[in-house]
Amino acid sequence: MEALEIKTIFTFTLFNIEIPITETVIISWVVMLILIIGSLVITRKLNEVPTGPQAVLETGIEFLNNFAENQFGSFAKHLGPYMGSLFLFLLLANIIPVLSPLPLKAFGRELIPLFEIRPPTRDINVTAALAVISILLLLVCGFAARGVKGWFKKLFYPVAFMFPFNIMEYGTRLISLALRLFGNMLGGYVLMSMIEGLFPVALPIAFSLYFDFFDGMIQAAIFVFLTSLYIGEAVKLNEE
Repeated sequence: MEALEIKTIFTFTLFNIEIPITETVIISWVVMLILIIGSLVITRKLNEVPTGPQAVLETGIEFLNNFAENQFGSFAKHLGPYMGSLFLFLLLANIIPVLSPLPLKAFGRELIPLFEIRPPTRDINVTAALAVISILLLLVCGFAARGVKGWFKKLFYPVAFMFPFNIMEYGTRLISLALRLFGNMLGGYVLMSMIEGLFPVALPIAFSLYFDFFDGMIQAAIFVFLTSLYIGEAVKLNEE
């Protein structure tokens, strides 16, 4: 099925190893470029009394700081910016298909666009990589908060019998984070492709409001919330 295919745009050779650059990589670069340029533009001229976009930006940052403080405590200054950046990346990556040009049919002729923008989060490689980063961050913060002895002690909490299950929990969280985001975004993309094929005129616009905007925002929020929840549990020292 074409909707499931990850296209290779070009390849280059490094140390006699061919490295494919897929559409997922290209769109991810575009998403990061948009975020970088947007942040530079918004923060280019800041006023002491915020107005317009600056007021919205500062409101968002204040919410993020409060959320990070409640969730991570002393780790908030390090983890807050990461969570905010992760949410913005996922949000834009999920909704970027709205910028994709659509084929047009008129007077017996069909105009086929030269390219199609697909969400990079429909690629399991992206969601799995983000899930691995989240679990590694969980481990690093757990060691930093509890020390090596305290971290291993937590593996036997509340009873020693729970050791293998506590170890297994890291793997299940990794799989859950990767597959939840991947499955929802791929499923929404496939459904939108089917709707566009059956009703190419008006209906896709209405469904796009849900699958591209609402669902994309929800999935980004869920991924970030679960990541922060897992890390928050790892850095809290007063659980036992």
